Amino acid sequence: MPYRRRVLENRLKRFLGLFPAVAVTGPRQSGKSTLLQKALPDFPYVSFDDPEEVRATERDPRGFLARFPDRVVLDEAQKAPELFSYLKLAIDDERERRGRFVLSGSNQFSLSRRLSESLAGRIGLLSLHPFERAEMPRQARPDQMLHGSYPELTLRGHEGAREWYSSYLATYLEREVRLANDVGKLSDFQTLIRLLAVRTGQEYNASSLSRDVGVNSKTVESWFSILEASYLILRLRPWQANIGKRLVKRPKLFFWDTGLVCHLAGIRDAEALNAGPLGGPVFETLVVAEILKGAAHRGTDLDAFYFRESNGLEADLILIDRENHRRWVVDVKSGFTAKASWSDRLGRVASLIDGARGKPDAGVKTRRLIIYQGETKRDWPTPGFDFLNFEEAISEWQGKAE
Repeated sequence: MPYRRRVLENRLKRFLGLFPAVAVTGPRQSGKSTLLQKALPDFPYVSFDDPEEVRATERDPRGFLARFPDRVVLDEAQKAPELFSYLKLAIDDERERRGRFVLSGSNQFSLSRRLSESLAGRIGLLSLHPFERAEMPRQARPDQMLHGSYPELTLRGHEGAREWYSSYLATYLEREVRLANDVGKLSDFQTLIRLLAVRTGQEYNASSLSRDVGVNSKTVESWFSILEASYLILRLRPWQANIGKRLVKRPKLFFWDTGLVCHLAGIRDAEALNAGPLGGPVFETLVVAEILKGAAHRGTDLDAFYFRESNGLEADLILIDRENHRRWVVDVKSGFTAKASWSDRLGRVASLIDGARGKPDAGVKTRRLIIYQGETKRDWPTPGFDFLNFEEAISEWQGKAE
């Protein structure tokens, strides 16, 4: 398959000039191995999927590292646990050397633990998500909401999406979840994932989910954290401030990939998605994930929240770029026809946020956006409100697509 250049390449090369070692994490099949081989063609490349290489680190870890006196990419590094303490020693022996070791791995539990135990303070951490919309081939973008943005599936035109996701989930459950000490019955874990899928864009309520799954809420929270660590789901925190109102305190849950949501929810075609109850939540999920992927790949210091009062007043996204002193209050609508009434609620939320006291972002001017699927209308229905077409809105965080 042809290689699609990834935005993260820019940060990867910058980090190589800043840290002795760099680790690239992310979900399975997000393109980590391909990125490292294509972006760093002059680096020797070792994959610990090869059992002979794993045995070499077990027999003689110092000798193994001596094979690579200048630099090396170590893929699936969590499979060679004996190596980490020797990596630490090698780095400390020449602490001023930059960009010597590049690590990656698809088992986030093992890799993250090894990095925190052995290489804390010595390594720069990067996360690679599946394709941003701007990275996808143009012909694949219309199907992104239904079939997602994992590179392998996207580059083959989403052919065999149902089989691909079934295999992906089976591999994830067998290779990652079984390794987590606090996962009991995989069938219960699978039930939780499916329940979360049909709740994407909703408040995360562990107690309610525990009743539906048949496990206690502590177990639900533990499993939810595993899904977060695997880059399958994310929790969006509620915006909090002393504004004299009753603000909802539960986070909202989203999936990073809408194709996975549709697969888990049994949605197989665009007509069923658009006509069904998940059409709006899946579109909102796509918008949130694309904005946050764009920020993560570029290293933008972007804080994301949602706003909701107990009386129902809400905004889907509060985005704060503290470095550049920018803030957005955003609503997401799946419709194609702009309605002036949509701006009423958004204006009330923006006024509350602007008037809040004691905020770390006090004094930042708020931009009011409604992201939907129709044509862009700026300063409509009154000055200060922008209705942005989805494509144009995402380009503000990802740049123009090719």
